[in-house]
Amino acid sequence: MSKKDLIDAVARECDLTKEKAGIVIDAALAHIRDSLKAGGEVRIPDFGTFKVATRKEREGRNPATGATIKIPASRVAKFTPAKGLKDALN
Repeated sequence: MSKKDLIDAVARECDLTKEKAGIVIDAALAHIRDSLKAGGEVRIPDFGTFKVATRKEREGRNPATGATIKIPASRVAKFTPAKGLKDALN
């Protein structure tokens, strides 16, 4: 499902115009992004939890040359599905 498909589905379900549904989706995604940037987590019951994890600096290899390179430490977003979502999928 693309963002456009999600906007179409929200517009249909909530009896909104596609423009207003797009604003709603953009606002929700912005709040999730801002919370993660601040180091927080976002819990959505029966769906899952978005949180930030820290990756340590590590060594990698350039596949073309085989040379060893250092991959710097970074922060990444992680998603953990809730039990309700897992049950719905199985």
